[in-house]
Amino acid sequence: MTNFIKQTVASLIGTVLGLIVFCGLGTTGLFLLLLAATSTKDTGPEVKDKSVLVFDLSMKITDGEPNSGEFFQNAFSGAGEERMTLRKVVETLEKARRDPRIVGIYLDASRESATSDVGYASLKEIRKALEEFRASGKKVVAYGSNWSEKEYYISSAANSIVLNPLGLMEVNGLSSQMMFLTGALQKYGIGVQVVRVGKFKGAVEPLILTKLSPENREQTQKLLDDVWGEWRDAVGSSRKIQPQQLQAIADNQALLEATQAKDSGLVDQVAYPDEVVSDLKKLTKSDKDDKTFKQINLNDYAQVSGKSLGVERDSKNKIAVVYAEGEIVDGIGEDGQVGGDRFAKIFNKLRQDKNIKAVVLRINSPGGSATAAEVMQREVKLTRQEKPVVVSMGDTAASGGYWIASDSNRIFAEPNTITGSIGVFGILLNGQKLANDNGITWDSVKTGQYADFQTASRPKSLQELALYQRSVDRIYNMFLNKVSQGRKLPEQKVAEIAQGRVWSGVAAKEIGLVDEIGGLNSAIAYAANEAKLGEDWELQEYPRFSTFGERFFGKVTQEVQDTLGIEPTQAQKSNPLTAEFQKLQQEIQILQKMNDPQGVYARLPFNLKIE
Repeated sequence: MTNFIKQTVASLIGTVLGLIVFCGLGTTGLFLLLLAATSTKDTGPEVKDKSVLVFDLSMKITDGEPNSGEFFQNAFSGAGEERMTLRKVVETLEKARRDPRIVGIYLDASRESATSDVGYASLKEIRKALEEFRASGKKVVAYGSNWSEKEYYISSAANSIVLNPLGLMEVNGLSSQMMFLTGALQKYGIGVQVVRVGKFKGAVEPLILTKLSPENREQTQKLLDDVWGEWRDAVGSSRKIQPQQLQAIADNQALLEATQAKDSGLVDQVAYPDEVVSDLKKLTKSDKDDKTFKQINLNDYAQVSGKSLGVERDSKNKIAVVYAEGEIVDGIGEDGQVGGDRFAKIFNKLRQDKNIKAVVLRINSPGGSATAAEVMQREVKLTRQEKPVVVSMGDTAASGGYWIASDSNRIFAEPNTITGSIGVFGILLNGQKLANDNGITWDSVKTGQYADFQTASRPKSLQELALYQRSVDRIYNMFLNKVSQGRKLPEQKVAEIAQGRVWSGVAAKEIGLVDEIGGLNSAIAYAANEAKLGEDWELQEYPRFSTFGERFFGKVTQEVQDTLGIEPTQAQKSNPLTAEFQKLQQEIQILQKMNDPQGVYARLPFNLKIE
């Protein structure tokens, strides 16, 4: 009996130890496999002499690095969406300009583009880099089959623009269509009360109106006119077409067939892909028997060292680039959000790091929580007292996004950046009618008149609304004061240009909200000069993402769950009805992200999107 027990115990212990070893080896093996998939011993891709750099315009471009979740999504699926950061794209184009092995750039617009997610300010920086490449004497060739204004805005910087014979070109101007939820909220019995400051503060209009207010229409029209004017000037300059001619095309033709586009001077050639390949083979001096021309794609070329070309730097002096991209929310925030506490900690750390000589704050945000914006702005101000802080505005840096920019040494924006929106609002929802219609009622007992004023079971009384309005007025006045002090402008002038009004970058410069027109590289160069670094510096980007081990062992469960999410198919994305439902979903998501502890927000109009 004793031997039986001993054997049984030994067998159990052996089994447990075997499972531990097996699991350990399995985890280690998976770890090594994933590590091998994400690393390489190669020094970098080979670049043949007389190569063309292929820039696929369907690639997704973002400000900051992708979040950690995408690592596992790509690792497990075996295929990921091709993407690069804006700074890496611009840096890679500059590297190609200096590289004698690269003789040209091929802009491939033959596939459905991802540029719809990128604003005109980001595209302006890419376009500038392409113009500099072309000015060096090298050739830029653009080919497409269905061009929208955004794709053509980039492609128009090319020496030669080629359109497929069956292709179309859209030149019909810009628009912004707002979605209003007021009728639906009323139908389902959801009450909405609003407190706000600023006659142009259109963020609340989708919840209380059924169409644009005259003030919101006025500011949106001016913004579109500015962005469209820059488009006409830039395209017209490259194509040697007067802006008035481009306006006439937009008003009278709108959608051009290939021959019409060529007759209008918008394209140089109407040809098939194989004919373009044949021309590029001549440019790269490829053999006639070669299937294609000598080439390297943008993502691969980005991995090629640029130190010998003077593009990449190595120095103990660091310039930190902090990306504030997404909705500003209270607390830590999630991927794709600007968490006030998280970014405050980043600035606190940068302020104390002696190797960080200057900070560039890159803002691409419509704003959000006023409380979170104030937390961040305080840290920006404290950091500026220790070292230069320069702001680079991306596609959007408005409302709360402008709040955190206001106390910097200098603000850079592109002419088509969306900024301003200096205003504050609060939204008070209640479900009384919805509940009552379904047989639900409430009753309460309280010890003070305002003890239950935060309830969502009933509308707010006039006295309660006055409390909220007082809070909104206080934060708005604080906002005005911060802009006045940071920008060294009289409060009266700030009050006149505020009112929640949205401005383009070029208009913002005229009224003193922006110092210079320029992109991220211009802001970095200014920061280096302010810190007196000369050419002895290198960049360090923030937020810094977790290591591979941290991502694998700490977040694998969540990442696998994210991987199982079903992405919409390309057909669904392009379906007009689906697109409208997606807009509605985005509106609801914005409401879900509104987590300011005081219920007060400094944010752009919810659904302002230029198309």
